[in-house]
Amino acid sequence: MIVKKNLSLKAIFRFAGQHLIWLLPWMLVVPALYYFTHWKFLTIPLLPLSLVGTAVAFYVGFKNNQSYDRVWEARKIWGAIVNDSRKLATLIKNYRAEKISVSAEGARTRKEVVHRHIAYLYQLREQLLRPTQWEHVSLSGIFGSYNQRRRDRFFNNFKQELDEVAERPYLSEEELQSLNGFNNRAAQLLDKQTQSVQALYDIKEINWMQQSDLQSVLNSFYNEQGKAERIKNFPFPRKYASFSFVFVCIFVFLLPFGMVGEFAKLGDGMIWLSVPVSVIIGFVYVVMELIGDYSENPFEGLHNDIPMLAICRTIEIDMLQMMGEKDIPRPVQPKEGILL
Repeated sequence: MIVKKNLSLKAIFRFAGQHLIWLLPWMLVVPALYYFTHWKFLTIPLLPLSLVGTAVAFYVGFKNNQSYDRVWEARKIWGAIVNDSRKLATLIKNYRAEKISVSAEGARTRKEVVHRHIAYLYQLREQLLRPTQWEHVSLSGIFGSYNQRRRDRFFNNFKQELDEVAERPYLSEEELQSLNGFNNRAAQLLDKQTQSVQALYDIKEINWMQQSDLQSVLNSFYNEQGKAERIKNFPFPRKYASFSFVFVCIFVFLLPFGMVGEFAKLGDGMIWLSVPVSVIIGFVYVVMELIGDYSENPFEGLHNDIPMLAICRTIEIDMLQMMGEKDIPRPVQPKEGILL
């Protein structure tokens, strides 16, 4: 997630600057041909070009709105996970049955529930970051490798924080081994949480109503995980997304033919002024398309993503402090204007 108020020119160029490599030559070819050959058929009236541009702008704008909805829904899901995680910590810490004091077994089980939940959060993050075939990091060719390098750079910037996650053993070796062979380890961890809550009830640490409350909170994690997996595993409708790209390409292709005719009316020397104007207009449309395109997938590890590492760390800190533990990790801080 980008956390700076304004993007620098360097950041803008990193995001979309490579498209100037093909925009500038194309916007230069048509005026050059017209200037040296005086072929009048190279021009098209501005009115049909304006109609195409207006239609494309509406189409891309609507697509961007729908793409943003996917990002915002993903953020609401993780916001609900934050709230429910705090509920789980305070309930598992404070709920009692008839007993006044907590037994050693009960204290151990309560601590295991909190630690297992932290492990669950990081496991869920890891599962959501697995690339799908329609995401940018899975593309073949130059753009796929470029986005893979971009993702690797983000992860390398947070290598220390990621290493800290790996070094904190919230699960025992036995429990880790028991997860082998499962496709959805996060769901299996939630199942183990239910077993632990049942164990607290069996030893009379909590009563049936408290058990029901705790299970209700655990069920909410199933719901939120399912919502996140729906966004992850159901792509933005590909025809809708692909035709947006096609329409932008058509408009950019026609753009120099319309602009050169308009500037030719001002004199032969003014034809060359159509080059920078066309590049600017074309770049605006290309960037609009890119913004929507990169907002479709909020769980692929790029700059528009939900900052799941920072959210998981926030929950981890809150839960450990609620349980009175002293070994508390530090919050994740943005690096180069990006929060992972």
